[in-house]
Amino acid sequence: MRPFANEPTLELRRAPQRERLLEALRELDPRLPLRVPVWIGDERGADAGLDSTDPGAPERVVATAGVATAGDADRAVEEASRAFPSWSARSAEERAATLLKAAEALRARRLELAALQVRECAKPWAEADGDVCEAVDFLEYYARGAIELDAGRPLLEVTGERNTMTYVPRGVVAVIAPWNFPLAILTGMAAAALATGNAVVLKPAEQSPGCALALVEALRDAGIPPGAVSLLPGYGEVGEALVRHPGVHVVAFTGSQEVGLSIVGAASEVPAGQAHVKRVVAEMGGKNCVIVDYDADLDDAVPAIVRSAFDYAGQKCSAAARAIAHEEVAESLGERLAGAVEALRVGAAETFGTDVPPLIDEEARDRVERYARTGAADGRVLARASARPDGEGWSFAPVLLTDLPTDSPVLSEEIFGPVLAVESAPSIDAACERVEALPYALTGSLFSRSPATVEYVARRLPVGNLYVNRATTGAMVGRQPFGGNRLSGVGSKAGGPDYLLQFVEPRVVSENVMRHGLVTG
Repeated sequence: MRPFANEPTLELRRAPQRERLLEALRELDPRLPLRVPVWIGDERGADAGLDSTDPGAPERVVATAGVATAGDADRAVEEASRAFPSWSARSAEERAATLLKAAEALRARRLELAALQVRECAKPWAEADGDVCEAVDFLEYYARGAIELDAGRPLLEVTGERNTMTYVPRGVVAVIAPWNFPLAILTGMAAAALATGNAVVLKPAEQSPGCALALVEALRDAGIPPGAVSLLPGYGEVGEALVRHPGVHVVAFTGSQEVGLSIVGAASEVPAGQAHVKRVVAEMGGKNCVIVDYDADLDDAVPAIVRSAFDYAGQKCSAAARAIAHEEVAESLGERLAGAVEALRVGAAETFGTDVPPLIDEEARDRVERYARTGAADGRVLARASARPDGEGWSFAPVLLTDLPTDSPVLSEEIFGPVLAVESAPSIDAACERVEALPYALTGSLFSRSPATVEYVARRLPVGNLYVNRATTGAMVGRQPFGGNRLSGVGSKAGGPDYLLQFVEPRVVSENVMRHGLVTG
């Protein structure tokens, strides 16, 4: 098996590449809406009741899905429990080969799947293509990681004693995924569970069932047993049923802090008939800050901050929400950020050159608008981009705020939209204190030319991922393992060497090899 390498993204500066993507969109549109069933084992159930719509044109239905129930969750867990022994009995090499086939299936549908994300989640082309590449990366990376893990870990041995430590799958994994990375995050959690020999039940976000169906098709076509990967589109009730089900061993979740903490609490309960404590792997968002020192190169800092805050309309858990600048450069940074924000292009996701696409739905647009109004009332609007001319969909013009009081919710709560606050700090110490005061600790960024400052901030900040002189977004599998601390997450970093350990349990065997005689006959 060749060494892992990240899947290269398309070169969208080239006209032929752009035309290929547009052609994929033209081919996809007549097939909409897609039908997404409740898919348990070999049975395709209901495929109506839940519609996912295009955020840029809400009258366009992208996928029509069934609405899974608590009863469906019971059946899916039962199917997974039955499929688990045979799937887990396969060698790590066999499981890895199956995941690699699934990766090839996603590659073969790459353009189509990017087009689907443009429609279903309003991801601009570069973001959509990157999402498909990341899904492929997760399958490739965890396939290799499972083989390495299967070799076990060396232990100290002394004369007359043999000690071994191996890892075995835990059982049934409930995967509860978000809409903002509708293929990549779902694939990452599912691939880790399957690579280590577990069976999975997938509950995608209600906004992106079409993307989830594509993953299940790829996994099943690659050879994953039907019972080992079931699909339960629906609402929060089915996710809660999975979390509380005594047959579930691991809950892998990515989403809001509120839901994540409720999952941690529910999973800690041990109902009758459950002989294990559930493991929870949860990524729960962030309030990510960019610190700009007085010696920073603003030519680097400004475009990186704008990308961090406004790419995909700020709908990334790693998106920048606060820019904290040393007082010597704060005014200059604010002016330059204001110019950049006013120049942002707000428009349709399928239009090349769009900087800020529509938000995912009306609820999201209304929530972000409330924060923007609060920020304008508490402080001052430094700049705002022009609204989308045609006014379609759930568009929101990015806003840059300043002069906010320290108790403003805009400075402490996750907004998940294109709202950035810029503020002045008297020192790097003061900037670090503001970051440390937050309950979140996912990503952060520092712009400084001083190696001593970089070392000091890296040692002090609690964030899970600190980026130096670059954007807060864009973690790559195998290169920047991703995950937060404090209330930003529970568990090891996705796309890193420790992630698979959360889906297995270690077992140690110690044998006395100083035998007195041999058994014969």
